[in-house]
Amino acid sequence: MNTTSLRIFQGIGRYGVLIALLALIVFGWLRYENFLGAFNVLSVLRYNSMFALVALGMCFVIITGGIDLSVGSTAALGSVVAALLSPYGVLPGLLGGLAAGLAVGACNAFIITRLGILPFITTLATMLAASGCALLLAENQSVSVSYESGFTELGQGDFLGFPIPAWMALFAYLVGSLVLNLTSFGRTVLAIGGNEDAARLMGLPASRVKALVYLTSGGLAGLAGVILAAQFGAGQPIEGVGWELFAIAAVVVGGTLLTGGVGSVGSTLAGVLLLGLIFNILNFENGLGWISLSAYWQSVIRGAFLLLVVAIQARLSMRTEEAA
Repeated sequence: MNTTSLRIFQGIGRYGVLIALLALIVFGWLRYENFLGAFNVLSVLRYNSMFALVALGMCFVIITGGIDLSVGSTAALGSVVAALLSPYGVLPGLLGGLAAGLAVGACNAFIITRLGILPFITTLATMLAASGCALLLAENQSVSVSYESGFTELGQGDFLGFPIPAWMALFAYLVGSLVLNLTSFGRTVLAIGGNEDAARLMGLPASRVKALVYLTSGGLAGLAGVILAAQFGAGQPIEGVGWELFAIAAVVVGGTLLTGGVGSVGSTLAGVLLLGLIFNILNFENGLGWISLSAYWQSVIRGAFLLLVVAIQARLSMRTEEAA
């Protein structure tokens, strides 16, 4: 009986987000016309690709037992830098936004691993610093991108009938999944989250791996900022507000424990899609006229949903331990 209960709770914890995602898709398909139409599907994928990239970096950070509150401001900074460099071509804009993200990630990595400052405090400080830099570079206003250079294709273009941002996110998740599951780097990430001191005693390069994790998180946030600027035609110095909460929510919904040591790249992607579809469905409901929810109420729902998921996750963990 205990073995059966253990398997049930482990199965719910592992596949719960996929079950919820499929249920939501079926609900939307039955209730709304054109919910699974090409325009809506591709729009959801194009828009949520930015959040998917940020959530991927956050997934690795949380698995190590850390947190990165700077990803939203880093994305905003990346969007501004990319927009400023977009007149020089696609590559300068792309590399500029990516470099901005890597710079913030490098600061986080150095302060956390070398100076020993807690990730929460460190990334809170760099969040404020990155936001200030974005506003200074943009002179407290949106920065228009160059449409002549072809830079906007990074956010608005398609390849083989699929949005380019979605291709970028898909490639990143494939690489992330392979790294986490099949490499020594991924095993070290999991070991750090399980017990960092034990990982060091085993001779694992904990500090170096943790530094690379924060560097990667910053780079992915900068890349998300590039897509933001290309997709909306402007660098947005204040657009990233709340992105870190969306990323944390997606990671936690995907079953990654906030305490670290357990996580899945694929489930994080499912968490991003689940949250994206929830707000897509809310927009459909607004269109039907049954309800009228502003963006502010949608933020309230997002927070309540995150709290509910964390509570359920904690309950499932307790049940799993009891069954074991």
